[in-house]
Amino acid sequence: MDANARPVADERDGLLTYLAQQRRVLKAAAFGLTPEQLRATPSASALSVGGLVKHVAFTERGWADTIARKPRAASVEDYGAEFVLTPEDTLESLIAAYDEVAAHTEEVVAGVADLGEPVPVPDEPWFPEDISEWSVRWVLLHMIEETARHAGHADIVRESIDGATAFELLAATEGWEPTPWLKPWEPTPSA
Repeated sequence: MDANARPVADERDGLLTYLAQQRRVLKAAAFGLTPEQLRATPSASALSVGGLVKHVAFTERGWADTIARKPRAASVEDYGAEFVLTPEDTLESLIAAYDEVAAHTEEVVAGVADLGEPVPVPDEPWFPEDISEWSVRWVLLHMIEETARHAGHADIVRESIDGATAFELLAATEGWEPTPWLKPWEPTPSA
């Protein structure tokens, strides 16, 4: 596999494929991190790679539930807590939870007959008050945008931790053969 999304068959497949691609890149940013590195905030922001994975999974779950007309799991007061890792949060548990969310999203979207179907705008202060609904299509595009934005944040945080870059990490996670221009990431031996 390479770093690109695979060819797509139609609009729905394209939206889900690009969302999956961005999930893949975000998860690669976390690959091989120690518990301390997962929580590290080495840049000017308070973002950690683990917190970004947790936040994006939380946000995607909220959007999938909104498409499915289920109540959102958290309140405005809870915003921000999903960036914070608990002592129980591990790389494995975060990735497993994110994979569950991805499967849930795929299932919800598979059950939608028309991507133009309306989705109510959540009653949260960061959403416009003059719009009452978006479409499933809009929500999927928004999820791609949100995931890509945070995958970029995770790339910066990860590179600040140990110098690893997205292509090296993808090569390591997917077992790419080394080439003259790219070597899969390997952990630095402990001193």
